[in-house]
Amino acid sequence: MQEELWFTALLNHAFAGPVNAVMQVLPAAFHPAHPQAPITNSVAMQVLVVCILLLFFLLIRSRLSVEKPGGVQHIAETLNEFITGQNESIIGEHSSRFIPFLSALFLFILVGNLIGLIPSLESPTAAGSTTLGCAVVAFIYYNIHGLREQGPMGYLKHFMGPVWWLAPLMFVIEIVSHLARVMSLSIRLYANMFAGDMVTMAFFTLIPLGIPVVFLLLHVAVSFLQAYIFTLLNTIYISLAVSHEH
Repeated sequence: MQEELWFTALLNHAFAGPVNAVMQVLPAAFHPAHPQAPITNSVAMQVLVVCILLLFFLLIRSRLSVEKPGGVQHIAETLNEFITGQNESIIGEHSSRFIPFLSALFLFILVGNLIGLIPSLESPTAAGSTTLGCAVVAFIYYNIHGLREQGPMGYLKHFMGPVWWLAPLMFVIEIVSHLARVMSLSIRLYANMFAGDMVTMAFFTLIPLGIPVVFLLLHVAVSFLQAYIFTLLNTIYISLAVSHEH
């Protein structure tokens, strides 16, 4: 059993009973290995990230002002303008409907990346299950919007290619390609954040002062970059799914 973080222990103390009751209804493969602590560190950190984001949005909502916008509002508006501009340049018209999802995805991954810098906490994105979950949600999201935009038959044509006699081969290639997107998104984010956490921890263990600060700054830069890449790729996938010219 992995060492519990303080927040994980807090959640297990409060919710172990209800979580175990829910897990018992599921197939045996989903039953927790440690019933006394069914909530893992990665799940607990995801809960903490969601709580932080909820507080962030509530703070913005309580301080919205047209005449005197505060610093938090400026941050939110900058993020909204960035996502909006990227959507319009990649997806084109009617891209505003995707802004809430892509903004939430970017913020969840970014905060998840950065939270590992806080002592006694871990980055949930340094766990493969978390990054796989984000990739699967993104995969389902863009395919649903592709079906809505194109209709079942129109969206199916995306997988057939331009030449009818190559359609069976192209269909198989496209299916494999789309599934590979899930693995690519998941592994890229997981590998970068896991490696970043390990390098930072190693240097803090060996050299407590001075040099590790450089790796902390590098970790921050990688956190922003990986959140941006994950969001950018999903914006491109959405654009390909809803485009009538693909």
